[in-house]
Amino acid sequence: MNQSNLTADIANFVTHLECSKTGQEIPAGTVQNLSPDGAPILVRYDLDRVKKALTKEKLAARPTDLWRYRELLPVSAASHIVSLGEDMTPLIPLDNSLGSNVIVKDEGRLPTGSFKARGLVMAVSMAKELGLKRLAMPTNGNAGAAMAAYARRGGMEAYIFCPDDTPEVNVREIALQGGKVWRVNGLINDCGKIVADGEEPMGWFNLSTLKEPYRIEGKKTMGLELVEQLGWDVPDVIFYPTGGGTGLIGMWKAFDELEQIGFIGSKRPRMVAVQATGCAPIVDAWEKGLDHAPLWENAHTVAAGIRVPIAIGDFLILEAVRDSGGFAIAVEDEAIIEAQIHIGNEDGLLLCPEGAATAAAYSQALEQGLINTSDRAVLFNCGNGLKYPMPPADASIDRHQPIDWSAIASV
Repeated sequence: MNQSNLTADIANFVTHLECSKTGQEIPAGTVQNLSPDGAPILVRYDLDRVKKALTKEKLAARPTDLWRYRELLPVSAASHIVSLGEDMTPLIPLDNSLGSNVIVKDEGRLPTGSFKARGLVMAVSMAKELGLKRLAMPTNGNAGAAMAAYARRGGMEAYIFCPDDTPEVNVREIALQGGKVWRVNGLINDCGKIVADGEEPMGWFNLSTLKEPYRIEGKKTMGLELVEQLGWDVPDVIFYPTGGGTGLIGMWKAFDELEQIGFIGSKRPRMVAVQATGCAPIVDAWEKGLDHAPLWENAHTVAAGIRVPIAIGDFLILEAVRDSGGFAIAVEDEAIIEAQIHIGNEDGLLLCPEGAATAAAYSQALEQGLINTSDRAVLFNCGNGLKYPMPPADASIDRHQPIDWSAIASV
């Protein structure tokens, strides 16, 4: 396997960090959580220099992993990279189930089986660069698994807190990968409070969603990859499963950076924030024209990864949705399960519940006239379907009895 992207001496183009709310500049190379105004922090680059240093031809010659975009990533030296093999994820057309213009970007192929690997590989690599030794975060499952894996790979401690109904496979995965994990009788925001309260007595660095600058930078590689895979073009619409919204924010940032270095034009996809009806704070805020989404009470959904009652980056999510001419949409759990079964049966692709939510949202948006069948749509499947419960398959054969071939043919 060619790992030259992980070892090459490539210049770093970070100029500073920036408050996403006020634009206040913050020095790069410093340990940061939120900005002084309590907002997420963004990484800024000298894009004029990137434009001169990086060409499409140079990029095409590199191995197809996440680290091919190092000129647009924050890690300053190859020696700081903590990697488990973050290969480019495929685009899978859903010809049989949803039509030839619908494509799934299957993030379940990444290390630890979810797109959380993108954000956490970047955050943990930067933690290594900044000399951090102890990390902590709340999780609904997959993010904690990714942090545990990368933290151990990088020689750091990982403390992880998850709701007590987190899937058992995720809890065991975290523990097996060296994470110290606790179940909490509450939701992810309750787990987040424990992490925040432990910062001083435990001395850990809080790696919660959008409470540090670098998970966005990892997640934006979804946008960089997607545009490259589409021949340096953008789709008409992107359906994104939205909890904390890091990936949606990151992709929107990626498109802007790609335009500034001359890789794409001004065309943008319509960004669609997909949530479940049992936890839809972004949808509620979008419908009411609000800039911030109040806490969603009694959050519940089968798609645990988007069960986020309050998001600190809500205003950034809503800004991207509105600026793109997109929308926010909520789907019922029943529709999520139906979409999961339908696409598995018709196209052979196992979606996680959050990914199936985007498929359900696509169908709902089509019915409501929000999109057309002629629109090229990309749905993000954020996790490997094998990590989740599936409908039972109970058919069996007694090998001691005559086989009823007609019954087999009718299944």
